[in-house]
Amino acid sequence: MKYEERIYRSLINKDHLVSYNVKISESDLLISSDINLYDQAFKSLTTHRHYLETYIHKHPHFRKSLLPLMEDNMAPPIVCDMLAKSKLCGVGPMAGVAGAVSEFVGRDLLNHTKNLILENGGDIFLKSENILTISIYAGDSPLSYNVNFIVKPEKTPLGICTSSATVGPSLSFGIADAVCVISKSATLADAAASAIGNKVKSKQDIKTALDYGVKIPGISGIIIICGNDMGAIGEVEFI
Repeated sequence: MKYEERIYRSLINKDHLVSYNVKISESDLLISSDINLYDQAFKSLTTHRHYLETYIHKHPHFRKSLLPLMEDNMAPPIVCDMLAKSKLCGVGPMAGVAGAVSEFVGRDLLNHTKNLILENGGDIFLKSENILTISIYAGDSPLSYNVNFIVKPEKTPLGICTSSATVGPSLSFGIADAVCVISKSATLADAAASAIGNKVKSKQDIKTALDYGVKIPGISGIIIICGNDMGAIGEVEFI
């Protein structure tokens, strides 16, 4: 399963960027940037994981809750962001953890590079001076890698996060092969992808799920793939 989950990494267009892997426990980041920022990324990941792990140790319900929790102004920034964004989506705070890690590490690295693609379990935070093409991995769906859209430089930095009921370890109560969400906030995109995916109990639910998701404040685009069917809403420019 690990090979299936990560095979898409070989398809990321590295172009002129330097690519490297940073891994601590279950956090497994593939980073592409103008220069090798491994040391900075490792330090940033260590810091934000420490914040999360310390908070979870003191508040174990943070890890387990499937519903939003009260915001905590005394919590570390990454925890505050997860609490706030999950509340907008009606899900537990851990629904946005991969996106949050991508965003917080990514923003730390933007001090050192103009171009950045940071992927964490299919959840991406990126900044680019060039137009990028994004392909969606949807497991065994015939549409996997056949649905492509572009990201324009002026829209970045940007979060692009994907949830799936058929690929990877993410908890989903739906059946969608891929729910891809675009937002300025990767934390929000990740939490929203989970919330929207939970709405897709059958292919007939695609439109309802899209209509629900686009009303979440801060969501700019959504793509849902379910078997041979797909739907999209918002600012998505396909090629």
